[in-house]
Amino acid sequence: MSDLPEAFYLPVGDDLYEPTRATQSPWDGDAQHGGPPTALLAHALDAAAGPGMRLARIGVDFLGPIPRRPARVEVTEVRPGRRIRLAQAHLIIDGRPAVSAQAWHIATGPTPPAAGPPFPPPPLPAAPAEHLLPAPSDWGYGQAVEWRSTDQAPRAPGAAQVWTRVRIPLIAGEDLTGLARTLIVADSANGLSLALPLQEWLSIPPAMTTTLLRPPVGDWVHMDCRTHLSDDGLGLARATLRDPGGYLGEVAQPLLIRRR
Repeated sequence: MSDLPEAFYLPVGDDLYEPTRATQSPWDGDAQHGGPPTALLAHALDAAAGPGMRLARIGVDFLGPIPRRPARVEVTEVRPGRRIRLAQAHLIIDGRPAVSAQAWHIATGPTPPAAGPPFPPPPLPAAPAEHLLPAPSDWGYGQAVEWRSTDQAPRAPGAAQVWTRVRIPLIAGEDLTGLARTLIVADSANGLSLALPLQEWLSIPPAMTTTLLRPPVGDWVHMDCRTHLSDDGLGLARATLRDPGGYLGEVAQPLLIRRR
């Protein structure tokens, strides 16, 4: 799509980034979808961890709507270590933290003598899905990702199996990594598997946790998403992540469920 921005973020100084239209949330045109900020903080945390360490889990807290304005990234080491390391990062907008993240990095090592089942994903559909997203597709983030439903059925509330492909880099001038490609879409688990009609119900995730088994490969990430609801206004969205190499990891999002 030729009218897409060159990236989700434009670097404008040391640890300073300008969000483009590709970060735009479907709920508020002046706010960012949670996926790109998550990937941006993970990018900074990964760079600080150094060689030989791989991001195994990232927990992100969204401290309110994320303004689509210039942001600064700050990284702090919490638990140093040669084999296991914990660090945190903040996305600072207008002088206040808008997103907070903590990431565990684990040192890589020799191949163990056992492995889990490959758990291959379903085949990639030949054509993009129609009306898959819960909102019109003319918003920045929705256009910056290609979505292909496994069953190609019309969009309806409930579980969803979707192939995703991020169309542009995370940061202008830098290659899109497998980690960024995965985390940009991970926060869509809730939106893809809404259990109730969007026009009548709010489904708001204040946080997200993503655990990854290995580095993602290829251009496509498959999400097998489902939302569970309690009887007192809470929910839990979950997604199993896979890529052409098989099982990749898991996503979990707690939800506030309220009638509009």
